[in-house]
Amino acid sequence: MIRWLTRSDLRFRWLVWHSALGLVSIFTPFLLVPWFYFVFFLAMPSILQGSFQQRQANLAALATYLVSFELLARMARTSPIIPYELSKYLMFVLLVLGILQGGARGRLGWWMLLFLIPSLFVDVSGQVDNYQLFVFNLMGPVNTALAVVFFSKCRIGQVQFEGLLFLLLCPLVSVLSFAYFKTPDYDEIVFNLRANFSAAGGFGSNQVSTVLGLGMFLVFAFWINRWPLTGYRLADVALLFGFGFQGLLTFSRGGIIGGLLAVLVVLFVLWRTSPWQRRRFRLPVVGRYLIPAVLLAAGAFIGVNRITGGMLGLRYQGETAGTAGGYREKSLSVVTSNRSEIFIGDLALWAQNPLFGGGVGASRFIRERVNGVIAHVELSRLLAEHGLLGLLYFILLVVVPWSTIRRVRAPMIRGIQLALFFLALYTTFHAAMRTYVTPLLTGISMMAVVAAKPKEKPHSSSGTPPT
Repeated sequence: MIRWLTRSDLRFRWLVWHSALGLVSIFTPFLLVPWFYFVFFLAMPSILQGSFQQRQANLAALATYLVSFELLARMARTSPIIPYELSKYLMFVLLVLGILQGGARGRLGWWMLLFLIPSLFVDVSGQVDNYQLFVFNLMGPVNTALAVVFFSKCRIGQVQFEGLLFLLLCPLVSVLSFAYFKTPDYDEIVFNLRANFSAAGGFGSNQVSTVLGLGMFLVFAFWINRWPLTGYRLADVALLFGFGFQGLLTFSRGGIIGGLLAVLVVLFVLWRTSPWQRRRFRLPVVGRYLIPAVLLAAGAFIGVNRITGGMLGLRYQGETAGTAGGYREKSLSVVTSNRSEIFIGDLALWAQNPLFGGGVGASRFIRERVNGVIAHVELSRLLAEHGLLGLLYFILLVVVPWSTIRRVRAPMIRGIQLALFFLALYTTFHAAMRTYVTPLLTGISMMAVVAAKPKEKPHSSSGTPPT
């Protein structure tokens, strides 16, 4: 099944299908649910049969595709048929299965996992009495550690890597479709200096913006490489524009800024590549894509800013209703939507419990500053709830992927993997690890991608991971 999903000659049809899946999900989840389980059960034999390398590549592909449906499943309200915390459960099961098949290589991932254990037995607040609090706060870091262990062993070709990115993109097209078609007429929306849930399909704008920013980057990666996507260059550009436009409409800044920065990471890596390597790997000319990318981004921003009566520009300047009205002073706390206040409160908790922290899920109950609010910055949550061991975990998270990324021969693939890792890390600073983005992107950035020979065409007609 995964093989059919990544065939280059069928990709336009699959994009149309996933767009329709998002549209139908506005009204009923009973197209998404059977499709999800149809793919799951049909693809399961491919991760249990064949050579070790094939099984690992197939498992990585299946996890990438199915886990990426997490947000659409939440928006379509499929729980409990498709669990609300889909990525946390499914990633854990599939990663453990992959590790049990043997050959796990990412030893530092085991250390990351070990650093999380002591705080399971600590609860300074005395209020963490629900297993869902453990799942909500702990499974993201656990899955990230397991992703380091599993994906470090995965070795795939450049064509397979391209197919993997397409699998990652498809469910994001569904999210874009859902958000776009559910957005009311712009005349009916009251635009203010807060997150715009109407443009996010009625769901959390931070999460929607995050995946729209990721989708924007992925389409850019296909566009700059001329990898088959829709089959039409103008349609590729339109899809790129659509992700950016809808993401800006959500008024949630983190996801779109992350997507733009990821694009700049790829362009920077290409710019730093020597002329000899540019010729050898037939890399695109940076300026040829930088100028159109800037024009697209500027066009989307200007368009949305006009639609919102100038509110978007004020939002990205850090203004709020209070600061714009003159009765509230602009500060770091205001610009970051209280994230800096939460961060400072978490640092105070770390100072009180330096070694093991306050315990998993406890910080929201005992934080003096911004009490009762969940952390949006994973670093501060790790410090407050896991103490010094949480800091060591985060240091390993930052350091671990570099050795793999540096060994990638092809500059373009190295740039994309570096950008994915940057997005994974950046997301922890505005959405913590509550979604699949950080665990999955960290894993993909650590895969050993074998570059195609420079003289060969970089993709074939099938362009698929093995099944």
